Amino acid sequence: MTATRYDDTSRPRGGRMPRRERRAQLLASALEVFVAQGYHAAAMDEIADRAGVSKPVLYQHFPGKLELYLALLDASCDTIIDNCRQALASTHDNKQRVAATIDAFYGYVASESGAFRLVFESDLTNEPAVRAQLERVTNDCADMIAHVIHDDTGLPDEASRLLAVSLVGMAQVSSRFWLAEGSEVPRDEAVALVAGLAWRGIRGYPLTDEH
Repeated sequence: MTATRYDDTSRPRGGRMPRRERRAQLLASALEVFVAQGYHAAAMDEIADRAGVSKPVLYQHFPGKLELYLALLDASCDTIIDNCRQALASTHDNKQRVAATIDAFYGYVASESGAFRLVFESDLTNEPAVRAQLERVTNDCADMIAHVIHDDTGLPDEASRLLAVSLVGMAQVSSRFWLAEGSEVPRDEAVALVAGLAWRGIRGYPLTDEH
């Protein structure tokens, strides 16, 4: 997992705050550490220190490092799935839908939080609970896209899902490559290039009589 620099200046330890706010604070601090260090190198001591709390306070909210990581991973997976859902619902023009879906992945990996590293570059994929969350992103996004493909083309469910998984894979892999290469191609141009490639392929399947 690529390291991300952050300011390691200790934050002042705060007083009591509502449980929901404290949990959000702990998750934000944990995200910084996990993104920078990876799961295995991250330490609960460091997370507590960044949040300005004692370790017992951290353990009151999360019984262990894995539970904390899974909470972050769940939220991160929800984000990309929701982004994909919004992209598909943003228009009824299928060419624009393809571009919006590709852009959802590019926008996600470009986020300054670096949360995409938990989803797409996790160093804990041997853990079943983690692997299940990662698979959820591909499966849920592909299911939504497959539904649109099936309704518009009349292709069988299996064929529609295969095309949908291919589109998700194209968006995910190309967006990560784009970021890793230093984003020399502007995001809108990168999205247009990849969306154009995807659209040239998928538009070859004729619409059903109802469309």
